[in-house]
Amino acid sequence: MPPGTRTTTDALEILYDRYIRNDPESQVLLAVERLNARIAQMIYDMRTEAGLTQRQLAKLVGTTQSVISRLEDSDYQRHSLTMLKRIAKALNREWSKQEHQMLHDFANVPKHTKRRRRQ
Repeated sequence: MPPGTRTTTDALEILYDRYIRNDPESQVLLAVERLNARIAQMIYDMRTEAGLTQRQLAKLVGTTQSVISRLEDSDYQRHSLTMLKRIAKALNREWSKQEHQMLHDFANVPKHTKRRRRQ
């Protein structure tokens, strides 16, 4: 092995090196997917901390259980700040500093990357 060459057996690192590291568009898409997953987890955490079912939260927010289910799905790509604010208001919840930053990041994601369909 040449000097300075690093090897790894970490599959995620290998895939990142191969498909993402040198591709700015893929880096943006990965960041958007990570953000969607964090938002879905945040909604789930807020709901479960409040001791509510999806149906109960939906009623408080004025939507359906299936909408809440989609919002909690990490693959869902159409989160809206309006709906996130409605959920927080329904739960009488203030955003933490970390959540504010995440929502700021979300608001600044170019629209074409938020709604891009998987190939």
